[in-house]
Amino acid sequence: MTQMMNMPRVQTCTVAECGYNHDGCTAFAITIGSMQTAECDTFIGSGEKGGMGVATAQVGACKRADCTYNENLECRAPAITVGASADKADCLTYSRA
Repeated sequence: MTQMMNMPRVQTCTVAECGYNHDGCTAFAITIGSMQTAECDTFIGSGEKGGMGVATAQVGACKRADCTYNENLECRAPAITVGASADKADCLTYSRA
């Protein structure tokens, strides 16, 4: 199991309409993907604002078992980038194995 200190950081997130994005992702940890897409499952597009107040988010889980960086449903990339792609917020670091 990935220890909290070794979880990959969300290095950047350019999805300004997410309630966790305040000059970067401020969620404690995010979940990436469904089995079909590499979307950020933590994305919330309402007027609600959440998060810890500082941009220190990490990847807590990844459902994309077909990603190069996925090992036992946990991300092993050094850091990830989240941004707009096929969905409102996608893991742009995703790479099919």
